[in-house]
Amino acid sequence: EVQLVESGGDLVQSGGSLRLSCVAFGFTLSNYDMSWVRQAPGKGREWVSGINVGGGGTNYADSVKGRFTMSRDNTKNTLYLQMKSLKPEDTAVYYCAIGSRGQGSRGPGTHVTVSS
Repeated sequence: EVQLVESGGDLVQSGGSLRLSCVAFGFTLSNYDMSWVRQAPGKGREWVSGINVGGGGTNYADSVKGRFTMSRDNTKNTLYLQMKSLKPEDTAVYYCAIGSRGQGSRGPGTHVTVSS
């Protein structure tokens, strides 16, 4: 059974940092394109970042470029999203998901709240 479990969300002040983690069960992360997506209160889902199968190249939404870094630890079958210089508009539930745009299965999410 494919399962993704996110963690690391918290309440943080504007300008602060957080690292989100996503552990995969039932499949090997490095065999798939993977993404982080987020959904802010009252808004639609937004793709945040992606990492490519194999080479592990990453890409980011303009809204987070230069502030967020996505990585993968194949030995732990885990994705990470390092977030710095957080802004109140980054407040959302963050999900890891299968697919280059997060269109596949995703986890239950982890809450990030950035206070001003």
